Amino acid sequence: MSDTSFHSYVRVFEHYLERIAHLMAQATPEALEGRLTPESFTALENFAIAQGYVLRSLFPLLGREVPELAEASSVADVNLRGAFVRAQIAALTPADFAGAETRAVTHVAGEATLTQPACDFITLYGMPNFFFHLNMGYAILRAQGVAIGKGDFDDFHSYPKGFSFVTNAAETV
Repeated sequence: MSDTSFHSYVRVFEHYLERIAHLMAQATPEALEGRLTPESFTALENFAIAQGYVLRSLFPLLGREVPELAEASSVADVNLRGAFVRAQIAALTPADFAGAETRAVTHVAGEATLTQPACDFITLYGMPNFFFHLNMGYAILRAQGVAIGKGDFDDFHSYPKGFSFVTNAAETV
């Protein structure tokens, strides 16, 4: 994989791991225990799963075992996991990814065992699963009434306090 690919993947994960920490800091413990449906993961569980996908996505590209993550059942646990994951990926260099493009990655997705070329694995499986769980956590917090918006999610967008697309859309009709 090229240096550009390495920096793209690692930088995206670094940025959005920080967003997980930010989103969790905005929420109450009760909101973090919220679920979209009774059988779904909580917001906190989704954030922890997203953290795990960072290592599950990058380390197979290196031909290395995925580092073991501690269980996370509290905000403190998820914060510790986040620090561990950030430290693991901060130690990676472009040289670590030498030859990654030639690897095939065999992994388990639910009950399916898949083998994918490295590029497909990271772009079609790893990163989308990371973002799926990050988005689920974000959506649950929104549904629980946590005052967060798109800027809290991506750290780029900015809207005035109290802004609503629904309200503003109705005004423009």
